[in-house]
Amino acid sequence: MQTTIFKQKSNYWRVFALCFFTAVLLFAPHCIVDAVAGGGYFHYAGDFNDQQINFYQYANAFVKNGGSFSWATDLGSGFVNSYSFYLLGSPFFWLSMVVPARLMPWAMVPLLCLKMAVAGGGGYLWARRWVRDETWSMLAGCLYAFSGFSIYNIFFNHFLDVVALFPYMLAALDDAVIDDKKGAFPFWVALNLVDNYFFFAGQAVFLIIYFFCMAAGRRYELGLRKFVRLAWETALGCACGCVLLLPAGLSLLQNPRTIDPFSGYGYLFYGKSQQYGAIFYSTLLMPDAPYFKDLFQEGILKHTSLTAYLPLVGVAGGLAFCRARERHPFTYILKVCVACAFVPVLNSAFYALNSSYYARWYYMPILVLCGATCYLLSRPALAEQRLPRALRLTTFLTLTAVVFAVVPGKDDDGNTVFGVLDEPARFWAIFGMTMLGIVIFALLWHFCRRKRRWGAILTAAVLGFSLLYGSLHLSLTKYAQWDVDSNLIAETYDSVEDVAAALPDDAFYRIDAYGAHNNLGLWFNRSCLQFFNSTVAPSIMAFYPEVGVKRDVNSKPDAENYALRGLLSVRYTLVAKDKETEWTDKDLPGWQRTGETDAYALYENENWVPMGFTYDCYVTADQLERVSEEERAQILCRAILLDDDQISAFGSLLEPLPDEELTNRSEDAYAADCAARRAAGVAAFTATDTGFTAKTAYDADELVFFSVPYDDGFSATVNGEPAAIEKVDDGLMAVYVPAGENEIEFTYHTPGLKVSACVSAAAIAVYGVYLLGIIIKRKSQPGSKR
Repeated sequence: MQTTIFKQKSNYWRVFALCFFTAVLLFAPHCIVDAVAGGGYFHYAGDFNDQQINFYQYANAFVKNGGSFSWATDLGSGFVNSYSFYLLGSPFFWLSMVVPARLMPWAMVPLLCLKMAVAGGGGYLWARRWVRDETWSMLAGCLYAFSGFSIYNIFFNHFLDVVALFPYMLAALDDAVIDDKKGAFPFWVALNLVDNYFFFAGQAVFLIIYFFCMAAGRRYELGLRKFVRLAWETALGCACGCVLLLPAGLSLLQNPRTIDPFSGYGYLFYGKSQQYGAIFYSTLLMPDAPYFKDLFQEGILKHTSLTAYLPLVGVAGGLAFCRARERHPFTYILKVCVACAFVPVLNSAFYALNSSYYARWYYMPILVLCGATCYLLSRPALAEQRLPRALRLTTFLTLTAVVFAVVPGKDDDGNTVFGVLDEPARFWAIFGMTMLGIVIFALLWHFCRRKRRWGAILTAAVLGFSLLYGSLHLSLTKYAQWDVDSNLIAETYDSVEDVAAALPDDAFYRIDAYGAHNNLGLWFNRSCLQFFNSTVAPSIMAFYPEVGVKRDVNSKPDAENYALRGLLSVRYTLVAKDKETEWTDKDLPGWQRTGETDAYALYENENWVPMGFTYDCYVTADQLERVSEEERAQILCRAILLDDDQISAFGSLLEPLPDEELTNRSEDAYAADCAARRAAGVAAFTATDTGFTAKTAYDADELVFFSVPYDDGFSATVNGEPAAIEKVDDGLMAVYVPAGENEIEFTYHTPGLKVSACVSAAAIAVYGVYLLGIIIKRKSQPGSKR
C-alpha cells in the first residue's frame, strides 16, 4: 500500500511564519528583561551562557581570520575537532557569518527563532504524506517545533539544529521509496551528517527502525533495484557529508568519554529505579529546567533532554492512534521506541552503545508522535471513537504525579514530612501548566470538534499554549540562575576591552579565573585554565587526571593546585570582584594584586614561567606514582616525565631525579624550580593560528618542553628539518634541539581533514553528475516539458 501526497498547494511558508513569529513572541519578553535589567543581549542559563553564546562569537571570528589551532580553547586544541560537534557543520552557523563576530550574542535569539521555524516547516512537509490534510499537517509541524524537546533544548541551542533538519531527511526518504523520487535524499543525508556527526549516528539507527517498520506496515514496497538505488544514495550522501566525520572520529577514538561500555545487568536495567519513573512521566508533564531534579532525585536526569511532551494535546492522540491503528507503521515505530527508552542497551544504541544515559534521540519518535496525533484528529469518526478514552487515561496518569507531592517520608531529623519533592513550588507550577493544557484541550474537543475550522482553532490553541508553557519553562530555567548570571555580560562581553588594556601583550602566557564564568579565554582570546568544552584535544583528558584535576566536560583545576599554574605558564588570574575576599583567604603562594577592571581584580603570578623551557632532570612514571596526584605538578616543575624509550634516547641530556627530591614539595622549593625553569627558557616563543614557533640558544643539546597538548596533527621542524615530537608529562610535548641557535616550528593540520575533504569533494562531484543524469533522463521521457 503506497501513500502519495495530495497535489495540494503547499502551506510550508505559512507554517514557517507561524512558528517563527510564535518563537519571536516567546523570546521577546525575556529579551526585554535582559535589555532593561541585564543591560544587554538575551542570556539564559548554564550551557547556553557558558558555551553557546561565546562559541558562536569566537568561532565566527576564528573562521574569518583563518587558522587551524585554537589557543583560546583550553590549553590549546585543534579548532575543527573542538567545534565540529557544536557548530562548525551547522548551516545556521554559516548563515550567521554575515553577522560581525562582536554582534553574534544579539544574533542568538533570531537564530533560535529561525531554527524553530525550519523545524516546523520540516515537520509539516514530512506529515503531509501521512496526515493527508493540509490543516492538520500544519498542526503536526507546529507541535514538532514547540514540543517539550525543542523548548528544553534551547538550553543547548545546537541541538535544535538537528531537530530542525531531521524531518527533511525523513521526508526525502519517504519520497525516494514511495514516489521513486531520485536525487534529494543524498543531499539531506549529507546535510544532517555534516551538521552533527554525534546525532547522525542516532539518526542512522532510527532510520533503520523507520524503514523496517514502514516495510512491515506495507507502506514501503521496494524491489531489489530500488533497494540498491536507495543504498547507493545513502552511501553517496554519507560520502558527501563526511568532511568533518573522519577528523572527529580520529579524535573521539582517543577521548576516554566515548569509551564507556556497559557490563552485566547494566545492559538491561538502569541502576536507579527512579529512572523508569522519569522516563514514564517525560511524556506526560512539561519539562523542568535541564539542571534541576525535582520529581525524581535519583538516576541520571539532569542535562539529558529527557522529555517527549507535546503542547496541549499531550500523548493522548498518540495513545488513541496506537489503539485504533495497531498495524500502522507509526504504531510499530512508537512501540519500538518505547522499548528502546526503557532498556539501557537499546537506548544507548543511538549513542554507539556508550553507557552514559541521554535521551537526546527523542525528537525523532516525537515527530512520528506528532504525525500520529494529527492523523487521528484529521479523521473525525476515528477520533470520536478513540480519543475520549485516551484523553481520560492521559488525565488520570498525569494526576498520579500528585502522589509524589503527598507521599509521607522522613527528613534528616527523622520528622515525618509529606512529599518527596525538592522544589514543591516548581512542581506545582509544572503540574498546573500541564493540567491546564489537558483542560483546554478537553474543552476545545467538547465544544469545537464539529466546527468547520476545528483544525485551525486547535492549531491556534497549540501555538498560544506553547507561548504559555514555553515562557514558564524559560522562566523556571532562566531566573532560577538570575543571581548567578546577572553579571554575565559585565564579566564577559563588557570586559573584553578592559581586560585587553589591563593585561600586557609582551609575551605569550595563559590566564586563570576565579569565581567567574566559564570560557573567559574565548572572550579575551587567551588560553585559560577554566574551560568548558567536552571535545578538546584528547591529551588534555589524559594529562589533567594525572595532576589531580578531574576532566570530563570541563577543566576546573582547583586554585590550591598552585604549582600547576607555574608548569602551564599561567601569568594572571582574573578574580571576580565579589569573590576576591574568598580568593585572598586562600593565601596562595606567589600571587600579587597588580591591577583591576570594573569586573575583576588582577593577580600576577610571581612564579610565572614563560612558555618553552628545559630541565636538568627527568622523573619516571614509577617515581611520580609515589606522589599524590594533587602534588605532582610540583615535581613536574622540577623534572620532565619520560617513558623508558625516551630515557634511552635522551637520558644523556638529563639527570635522573633522586628519590629524596620527591618529598621536597615546599612552597620555597616550588619557587626555586620556577626560577630555574625561567632561566632555562627559550629565547623567543610566538603563538600562531597554526601552531607556534620558538627560538633557542642553548650551550648544549637539550630537550625543550612546551605545555601544549600533544596531538597527532602537529608536525615539527628544527631549522627547517623535520623533528620528532615527544609526548611527555602524560600528554604534553617536547622536542630535541642541538646546541646553538635554532628555530623551532610546530604546525598543526587537522588529522584526517584533508582525506575527508577530498572524499567529500569527489562525492559532491559524483552527486552533481548523478543529478545531471536524472535531469537529462527526466527531460527525455515522453510527455516531459521541453
